[in-house]
Amino acid sequence: MIDFLTYAPIQELKDEMLEKHQVKLLVKREDLIHSHIKGNKWYKLKYNIAQAKIEGLNCLLTFGGAFSNHIYATASAGKLCGLETIGIIRGEPHLPLNPILAHAQACGMTLSYLDRATYRQKSESEVIQQLRAQFGDFYLIPEGGTNTLAIKGTKEIVENIEEKYDYLCCACGTGGTLAGLIVGAPEKVQKIGFSVLKGDFLEKEIEKRLHQAYEQGIITQNSYLNWHINHNYHFGGYAKTHLELNNFIVNFSKKFDIPIEPIYTGKLFYGIFDLIKQGYFHAPSTILVIHSGGVY
Repeated sequence: MIDFLTYAPIQELKDEMLEKHQVKLLVKREDLIHSHIKGNKWYKLKYNIAQAKIEGLNCLLTFGGAFSNHIYATASAGKLCGLETIGIIRGEPHLPLNPILAHAQACGMTLSYLDRATYRQKSESEVIQQLRAQFGDFYLIPEGGTNTLAIKGTKEIVENIEEKYDYLCCACGTGGTLAGLIVGAPEKVQKIGFSVLKGDFLEKEIEKRLHQAYEQGIITQNSYLNWHINHNYHFGGYAKTHLELNNFIVNFSKKFDIPIEPIYTGKLFYGIFDLIKQGYFHAPSTILVIHSGGVY
């Protein structure tokens, strides 16, 4: 499958606070690889799209909330790759469509809605069968795009990096990006996922995905060490925000000329800077941050 996105540049941030704590902060600008399929989303989708074509399926069906970056990216990728797309949206329809869903629809995505109770059962065979009866054959991509093929893609984010680094940080929603980074980065590097969700279920989910990827021959190890998830910076849960977070986002974007948003990357960078101030990272050290994009 042709990779039509460019390699993401690495940008070093300069700040007195970083110098004080002897921390070198590098940002891999995955937000720049495409105008609509930013950051980790393409890596999650690329091998799933290739598999759909192998199976002779020309329609992708996936799930997400009304403000889902994954829905936005899947609709964009489907349009670019000549595939039909269906987005199953959590909750009730609201008009006018918000910018995320309006973009998805403009890309040709069919939007359909599931009440929240049914949506929680979206992985059950009965719900999937009902969707197949309604829409016909499709290639199913899970919510957030996370499956073993996503891990095959996201591990490529840290391939061919010449810079040496001690810590690798990313925002963590469904865990697919962190799982790939755990596999792709050197073992001695400490990998940290910053959860944007409430709850401590992601560790088990990542371990399960890694085990499945090993069983399917996608990765060569069955267990990995030197990684963890920080749960202290979700600001109340997914898509929840706070005045302090919003102020940080405005100041960060203005100072470094790097756009970040409140759902994923804002919480990621807030957490990293807060931990640096606390002296969490050893000195001297280099932190590589994966900027996974988003809709601003």
